[in-house]
Amino acid sequence: MTDHYCVFGNPVHHSKSPLIHAAFARQTGEDIRYTARLAPLDGFALAVHAFIAGGGRGANITVPFKEEAFRLVPHRTPRAEMAGAVNTLVVTGVGIVGHNTDGIGLLRDLTLNLGCPVAGKRVLLLGAGGAARGVIGPLLETQPETLVIANRTVNKAKILARNFAHHGGISGCGYAELAGQSFDIVINATSASLVDSLPPLPTALFAPHSLAYEMMYGLGDTPFICFARSQGAEQCADGIGMLVEQAAEAFYIWRGVRPQSGPVIAMLRNTSV
Repeated sequence: MTDHYCVFGNPVHHSKSPLIHAAFARQTGEDIRYTARLAPLDGFALAVHAFIAGGGRGANITVPFKEEAFRLVPHRTPRAEMAGAVNTLVVTGVGIVGHNTDGIGLLRDLTLNLGCPVAGKRVLLLGAGGAARGVIGPLLETQPETLVIANRTVNKAKILARNFAHHGGISGCGYAELAGQSFDIVINATSASLVDSLPPLPTALFAPHSLAYEMMYGLGDTPFICFARSQGAEQCADGIGMLVEQAAEAFYIWRGVRPQSGPVIAMLRNTSV
């Protein structure tokens, strides 16, 4: 019997998740149906319970419901607990279990697809919102030399760093305090690129052979990517690989089969959808 999965969001019409999971299903031969569902801003919990009551086996969660999903589920994995957000739901015999696959999606893209190991590297994470919080734990698990969180509101960065201090070497600061420092990996987890802007970054931020990673995708050369290139970043990438890798992790959680992400990343890069 075909198992039904979906992605909840608002808006959700733009989501690439149905395309990605359809490709995974064809690749693995898994009998699933995956759809996008628009949840009312004030009716997310009702939408989830109705989906499960109708036989739904699992779901992905996108903006703006990841934190609400965290509060909704009775069981959460350690990664979800660290992130304070849930982006994957699984229906089990003990109830709904909440996972967060964003961090592992980023790490798999960095290390496997882009050939950029994180261990021993100096990592800068721009932004202190939900996108940043979801990847801090997995980044620290890889034992970078240092992880610095920089944010326009300095106190948010410092509080976030304190919350994760027991997981490894991490600090928080404002953008001005980055002057004189350089990093091997710079990850833009801010929403600045959505409005075609750039955080107020100092020059000389990128070490030799560095990687600039834009979490947003489908925006072309964002101001962050253009700045990184002008400052000598050796490699630049957007978040399409992270999107596919976090979906692959969710697929594996649901089905026990790990799909190949490479062909799906190539498909998305070569199409205009």
